Amino acid sequence: MKIFWHIARILLGLVFIFSGFVKGIDPWGMAYKFTDYFNAWGMESMTSLAFPLGVLLSAVEFIIGVALVLNVFISLFSLLSLVTMGFFTVLTLIVAIQNPVTDCGCFGDALILTNWETFSKNIFFLALAVVVFVYRKKFKPAHFPLIATIMAGATVLVFAYLVDYSYNHLPIIDFRPYKTGVNIPEGMKVPDDAPKDVYENTFHYKNKNTGEIKQFNQENYPWQDTLNWEFESMEDPVLVQKGYEAPIHNFFIETPDGEDIKDFFLYDENYTFFYIAHNLEKSDLSNMPAINELAQFAEENGMNFIGLTSSMFDEIDEFRDENDIRFELFNADEITLKTMIRSNPGLILIKNGTIMEKWHYNDIPTIEEFEMQLAYFKQLGK
Repeated sequence: MKIFWHIARILLGLVFIFSGFVKGIDPWGMAYKFTDYFNAWGMESMTSLAFPLGVLLSAVEFIIGVALVLNVFISLFSLLSLVTMGFFTVLTLIVAIQNPVTDCGCFGDALILTNWETFSKNIFFLALAVVVFVYRKKFKPAHFPLIATIMAGATVLVFAYLVDYSYNHLPIIDFRPYKTGVNIPEGMKVPDDAPKDVYENTFHYKNKNTGEIKQFNQENYPWQDTLNWEFESMEDPVLVQKGYEAPIHNFFIETPDGEDIKDFFLYDENYTFFYIAHNLEKSDLSNMPAINELAQFAEENGMNFIGLTSSMFDEIDEFRDENDIRFELFNADEITLKTMIRSNPGLILIKNGTIMEKWHYNDIPTIEEFEMQLAYFKQLGK
């Protein structure tokens, strides 16, 4: 039993570490996921808590995981692991039944699970948490693990640094479909043999003889029996099986006239800058002079420099006038922009549809730094 207990402890701890780590290095990603839940459950007033709750959850999970793996303060952290797993097992059951969001976000963007897969996973790890808690006193270290405690503290400090770095710059590991090196047009392709979405239709027909209204599905509805049945109504189709979805979808660049001009930039053989501000009102303008300098440099050197935002066009006009913007801004999907870069604003450089580099607003390069970057790309033949 002792060996099994140690295996359960380490396995459970590693899952907590992984879950906390992938959330922690993408703090805005977890904030967006909390916001999705709050909006789905009619709790919009709590969206201001989304970011601190995301950071808190990642920290709690990571600390529990480190304590379990290194077997320090096991009485306390085995209890916390049991409480945490119990809470999330119940929560994920509710999520699986109600399906307010399609992905629970338990492993950030690193590992996407369906809601029922997440619930099944939690059942397994809840069982491990029970084992670790029940036998915690029997197998805990006989002496205070000083070295292990110091290691645990150092690991948590490193984790805190990585979270802070990912917040003030960009995630140290990018799990999203718009990471550097990805070709956007390739990511938008759907294979010819890819499975399609499957919907279930429900029809209501009225019996002409009895007046009874009966419910039918798409396989047995009496559309040919016009003597006895009359069509009454049809419910909205229900998705019963999700088909293939391209990693990159719902990407568009829309002009004020409603024209999608993304192909003009995605297939351009020259460099294109995307200034991305999913919300102009909330965007940080501290580095706008440096961004305008880059925009002017791009124009002088035959490069494209455009802005993408989900804000309305009247807000775009006002933003341009107030901030002396020297480039055109177009409309795009808000979720897509948040997925593209975890910075508001942020800067992405593409060529032939391939993402070459990404910058947080705290890291906008100077002209000299960008010229060095270009020289490096040329050395690589890019």
